[in-house]
Amino acid sequence: MSRPQQITVLGATGSIGLSTLDVIARHPDRYQAFALSGFTRLSELFALCVRHLPKYAVVPEAGAARNLQDDLRAAGLSTQVLVGEEGLCQVAAAPEVDAVMAAIVGAAGLRPTLAAVEAGKKILLANKEALVMSGALFMQAVRKSGSVLLPIDSEHNAIFQCMPQDFARGLGNVGVRRILLTASGGPFRQTPMAELAHVSPDQACAHPNWSMGRKISVDSASMMNKGLELIEACWLFDARPSQVEVVIHPQSVIHSLVDYVDGSVLAQLGNPDMRTPIANALAWPERIDSGVAPLDLFAVARLDFEAPDEERFPCLRLARQAAEAGNSAPAMLNAANEVAVAAFLDGRVRYLEIASIIEEVLNLEPVVALDDLDAVFTADATARTLAGQWLTRYGR
Repeated sequence: MSRPQQITVLGATGSIGLSTLDVIARHPDRYQAFALSGFTRLSELFALCVRHLPKYAVVPEAGAARNLQDDLRAAGLSTQVLVGEEGLCQVAAAPEVDAVMAAIVGAAGLRPTLAAVEAGKKILLANKEALVMSGALFMQAVRKSGSVLLPIDSEHNAIFQCMPQDFARGLGNVGVRRILLTASGGPFRQTPMAELAHVSPDQACAHPNWSMGRKISVDSASMMNKGLELIEACWLFDARPSQVEVVIHPQSVIHSLVDYVDGSVLAQLGNPDMRTPIANALAWPERIDSGVAPLDLFAVARLDFEAPDEERFPCLRLARQAAEAGNSAPAMLNAANEVAVAAFLDGRVRYLEIASIIEEVLNLEPVVALDDLDAVFTADATARTLAGQWLTRYGR
């Protein structure tokens, strides 16, 4: 019998990481946790190490590493604790590793995900920022290394399942006309516009269908998450922004669709549970049990669709503009959004000011080519500085 596949989970304490470990635990003969990383929830990371017995754990700084290492030794575990970005890159590229779940939120996930790509690993990509920030460089690295790139976002995984296997030949060459990217519309889809100025972080994080971290929940409320997914879809499937249409579908049962030139539209349906795309990518091209309940169409009863309102969701408009501009624009969009959302969650800015900050940053800085990773991080840093200046100017 062959050994279980060794899986590194970057971002193990987040919702995607926990769902991944749940699927892994259901198939101990097939998968084993090789390394787990955590950022702030270190007591939870300790508990995960006790349960899954990884060879390595990775934490952000040396003091936390010493504390975790002491706790693990006291528990009789041999797990070795590594530190920082260097540790993340080490466990992403380790020779023993078969697949890497890239689920660190934000720009912090880019370097370790690229390290996994350059090592030729199977990449389960939940960190959409890696493609948003450095799409051309990232895809070039994938092609050069021969790494297998499998999308984990429920929408992109749905598109992947609905695409012909040879879609890399070009959408026009395989008969694809459009990608229909579904969105729930989040908690504010029907909120009166006048009330949006006063919504709280807790209201923004109360997603009607999905259980997610606070940052991505705010992005879902503003539909910036869908804008980032639009950019990601363009890179994953070699599509132009005009070939990706966002469709609001409140039930989150259809996860996305692919429209073919012959009039066929293929959709992937399922309960809103991230274990489905995770299991699909882990086992691809096979299928395994994910633990997700079968879809009950009689309970769903109806499927609704509507066009997004860009006055209600200006972040979606800004993301599409950044996708069309290309080059440094998506990296700056992402960085400005991270700063703005963090300020909103801290109570320093209002919900509607998130889009205002992003738009100002994009208008202040010209779009430039990104020829290497240093240029990507320069664009990222510039956008964060400009967003910070907005906060300072308004006393936030």
